[in-house]
Amino acid sequence: MKKVVQILLLVCLQLFIGCGPIVQKNYVDDNTYTIYVSPTGNSRNAGTKNKPLDKIHLAIEKVKTIKQKNKEAKVEVYVMEGEYTLSTPIILTPALKNLKIIGEGSDKVVVKGSKKLNLKWKKGKGAILVSEIKGEIQFDQLFINGKQQILARYPNYNEEGGHWQGHAADAISPERVKSWENPIGAYVHAMHRGEWGGFHYEITKVNTDGTVEVAGGHQNNRPSEMHKKYRMVENVLEELDSPGEWYLDRKNKKLYYWPLEGLDLTNAILEGVELKSLVEIVGTESVPVKNIRISGIKFEHTQRTFMEHYEPLLRSDWTIYRGGALFIEGAENVTIEDCEFTNLGGNVIFVSKYNRNVVIKKNHIHDCGATAVSFVGNPSAVRSPAFQYGKFVTLSDMDKVRGPLNNDYPSKSVVDNNLIYRIGRTEKQVAGVHISMAMDITVSSNSIYDIPRSGINVSEGTWGGHIIEFNDVFNTVLETSDHGAFNSWGRDRFWHPNRSVMNKLTTEDPEMPIWDAIHTTEIRNNRFRCDHGWDIDLDDGSSNYKIYNNVCLNGGLKLREGFYRTVENNIMVNNSFHPHVWFKKSGDIFRRNIVMTKYRDIRLSGWGKEVDYNLFPNKAALTLAQKNNTDAHSVFGDPGFIDSKIGDYEVESNSPAFKIGFKNIPMNKFGVQKVSLKAIAKTPDFPVVWSGSNSKKKESITLNWLGAQLKNIETIEERSASGLNDTSGVLVLEIKKKSVLGNSNLLVGDVIIEAQEEKVAEISDLMKIFQAHNWKGKLNVVIFRNQKPMKLVLELK
Repeated sequence: MKKVVQILLLVCLQLFIGCGPIVQKNYVDDNTYTIYVSPTGNSRNAGTKNKPLDKIHLAIEKVKTIKQKNKEAKVEVYVMEGEYTLSTPIILTPALKNLKIIGEGSDKVVVKGSKKLNLKWKKGKGAILVSEIKGEIQFDQLFINGKQQILARYPNYNEEGGHWQGHAADAISPERVKSWENPIGAYVHAMHRGEWGGFHYEITKVNTDGTVEVAGGHQNNRPSEMHKKYRMVENVLEELDSPGEWYLDRKNKKLYYWPLEGLDLTNAILEGVELKSLVEIVGTESVPVKNIRISGIKFEHTQRTFMEHYEPLLRSDWTIYRGGALFIEGAENVTIEDCEFTNLGGNVIFVSKYNRNVVIKKNHIHDCGATAVSFVGNPSAVRSPAFQYGKFVTLSDMDKVRGPLNNDYPSKSVVDNNLIYRIGRTEKQVAGVHISMAMDITVSSNSIYDIPRSGINVSEGTWGGHIIEFNDVFNTVLETSDHGAFNSWGRDRFWHPNRSVMNKLTTEDPEMPIWDAIHTTEIRNNRFRCDHGWDIDLDDGSSNYKIYNNVCLNGGLKLREGFYRTVENNIMVNNSFHPHVWFKKSGDIFRRNIVMTKYRDIRLSGWGKEVDYNLFPNKAALTLAQKNNTDAHSVFGDPGFIDSKIGDYEVESNSPAFKIGFKNIPMNKFGVQKVSLKAIAKTPDFPVVWSGSNSKKKESITLNWLGAQLKNIETIEERSASGLNDTSGVLVLEIKKKSVLGNSNLLVGDVIIEAQEEKVAEISDLMKIFQAHNWKGKLNVVIFRNQKPMKLVLELK
């Protein structure tokens, strides 16, 4: 009998160790469990610290088992150091509430949507190697030893090459197409004709004359032809002509690759990217996913999604793919913290439809294909929505109730203390943070830079209440045009493409502009710099904003037609206020700001509610403003910045700015504050301050501008050497080959004497003209070369 009992105990012990949903309990309380995962674990383990599971998916299955017995249990999946490759996304449903997925650190734990490739290479043509691929082929990107390789393309990849790191007008010219044996399935990337974003196409047919037929072009809500110059083609075998390029022949299951110099392919780790998403948190408003926390993990490798289904975002310029590497829909109280997101093909974090209290903080997001963080509601929540620029719901058919129709949108959520850069590597209709059909979103203390379009974008007025504060946003609008570091539209119910109709509607009902923009959006205490547009750009119809305590380093501030904007206590370095096509009674206020050039107004019907108490650089600029019956109490003079060379734009105690009620803005709180991220974050270049005094003195100074080194013509010797009639103009000393002006027709020794039909006597003149026109993407100049004037058009990016 004793022996039988011993045998039964041994069997029970074996079952306990090897099988079943047993997990280690965290004895803080009886309602909390911890499940451990490690790449060195085993699928038959119990998930304890000493016997961890080997896959995150198995841990999620354990969580489900626990939840079946105790719905309110709190569970932590502890992900130990190592690399985890997913074959399918991690799906978190409402049944898995009160769950934490905690990695040991984003420098230690990596979650990938790729598969390792075991290949046998054979010699191909020239330096190209070829390998057969066995099994199902799904990957669209190739990584070798952690570095992304280049899908065969024309023109070749050049990090300094501008749009798509290299573009060419002849990318799909008949002559080039005829050199390709089978380009069906090749991708064509082209900018919008107005450079408002990008289009993406797949070649479906080649005609006998060498022209191509394509599918796609649905990635922008303002249709246009392809840009004639900014084009790139990829996924063509014949364009595999340089080290690091690859091509996958899906039909014949062959991979072609030109190895990088010194690469040992025998021992290299090759990975093909297969998944579109890595984590999906999905519920509904009635049954949401609650109380989820993900932290301490590095997420890598998702597919590019530019050919997926896109949907229009009301009457904005945007269409979007509703998906991302981390997708959240129908959730409450979700936190994504201390993670790294990199080498992702499309959107990074997408917060879709109903969500409340989503917090995205202290993350490092970089080198990804599309938008970093998106908050996008359901158009079903919008009253009387219209979906394209020229569309309008007639007043008789319009729902006239204020605010949203239902709750299917993100609200009361935060993007805080993140480092975001080098996103939009493939798609160009992107932003560091994008907000559409959402309410009460806080975007704070983020550093956002090196972006093809806007750093922060608000797609329309629905429904406002956003707080944009303490961000450092710069090096934006690098590949698009007519945007800003901060950009917004307000094409809401009141907005109509026919200005006279809109005038009539808003005159008859002045409250109509805030039917959708029901809460005031505040933009405060930020530092913005945009060298190819405006620092702050409130475009078509943007209404109900309060903008204060911002430092604008280059592009100034633009308010296009809209209502009820208050702009006060801002600094516009080397630039000014750009009011465009205002309504007669807009209700706008612009006061107690420091401007450093004359106002740049365009076609105003009126000057708003109040434009006064501002500081101008000189008497001429102030007098010009006062002719508009504005600025009766404004003053002029040098603002007296404490140290603009290091970015300290607080003004000295004797500054005339204090006469208008200006208050100093703290200069030490811009951008990411998390210590480890702040240590690697860039900061903007601080411009030489050219305006701010009446002095006509030409300073002996050189300036690096778009890759060219400039100086003033100062001496009779310089004048004589250039053959000038007077000691005036800006001399080009040097031009870097890999730069914006390195691609222009400007030459060393040229003297710029005119820009946009205005005389250029010195660098400050050129900079003032440049600030006023840089959003156009080009500058018309007159140079002096070989003893005579010559006209040039300079591309500005």
